[in-house]
Amino acid sequence: MPLCTGTAFERFGTDYRHSFQAMATPCEVRIETDDAKIAEQAFRAAENEARRIEAKFSRYLPDSIVSRINANAGKEFQVDEETAQILSFAAHCFELSNGLFDITSGILRRVWRFDGSDRVPGHEEVDGLRKFVGWERVSWEPPIIRLPAGAEIDLGGLGKEYAVDRALQSIREKTNQPALVNFGGDLSVSGPRLGNFSWTVAIESVDRAGQAEGMLEIQDGAIATSGDARRFLLKDGVRYGHVLDPRTGWPVADPLRSVTVAAPTCVQAGIIATLAILQGAQAEAFLKRERVRAWYIR
Repeated sequence: MPLCTGTAFERFGTDYRHSFQAMATPCEVRIETDDAKIAEQAFRAAENEARRIEAKFSRYLPDSIVSRINANAGKEFQVDEETAQILSFAAHCFELSNGLFDITSGILRRVWRFDGSDRVPGHEEVDGLRKFVGWERVSWEPPIIRLPAGAEIDLGGLGKEYAVDRALQSIREKTNQPALVNFGGDLSVSGPRLGNFSWTVAIESVDRAGQAEGMLEIQDGAIATSGDARRFLLKDGVRYGHVLDPRTGWPVADPLRSVTVAAPTCVQAGIIATLAILQGAQAEAFLKRERVRAWYIR
C-alpha cells in the first residue's frame, strides 16, 4: 500500500488544501489552521487511510479482501472484524431495501460498461450473469461468508463513502481544527469553519461538465451524490444510467438524473442517495418518507 510520505499542499491564508487521486476519483482534504505542521499531519493521516481502504476493499486489486472472498466462492471464508461490519451493514441494507441494494450485483459490470458509448449488452448476456446475483443465496454467519460458486461481491456502493468517514476520523484523531474530506463529490466535515462559517459545496450539473447546478452550505455531517452525469450509455435516443436493478440486471427505469443527500455520515448519505436512484419513478416519494434533506434533478 503506497503511503503519503511527503505531503504537498496549497495554502490560502488559514485554509490548507491537499489533493490526490485514489479509488479512481479525485480526492481533496481541507484543514483550517495556523499551523502548517498540523495540516501536514492531518493530510498524511487522511490520505493513508484512503489508500488503506482502497487496497483492502477494491475489487480490482488481486490481494484485496474482496478479491480473496470472490476467489474462494463456493467455499467458506473467514473475514476480519472491519470487513464483517461492512458485510453486515450491506446485508442490513439488502433487507431494508427489499433486495434493491445488493452487493452481489457488481458482477453485471462484466457486460455493462458505462463509458458514454452506445454499447448496450443483449438480454442473453445480462441473463447469463443474473443467475449469480442475489444476496439471499449467500451464507453469511459472521465472520464466515460463503458465496455460491461463480458469485462475487462488490463494495463499490459503500467503499468511497466509508473511506470519507474513516479519513475524517483519522483527522479528528490528529486535531480538532475544522476539516473537510471530499472524495469525488462525496464529503464530510468535522464541524463549521473558523469563525463559525459554513463550508460551501457545489452540486455538479448533470448536463454541463465542470459546471455547478447549485451551491449548498454545510456546517456538520456529510453529503453524498448519486447520478448519471458521467457514467451512462446512450443508444437510439435512450439514456441508460449506471445504477442497475439487481432484480432485472438492467438500469433502473425512470431514475432521477441526480440526487444529493445530507446525513450524519457519508455512508448513510450515500446509501440513501443510491436507494433513491433505485426507486426509479418513486424516488421523490421515497425521499419524502425518509424525511431526509435532499436535492435532486429529474
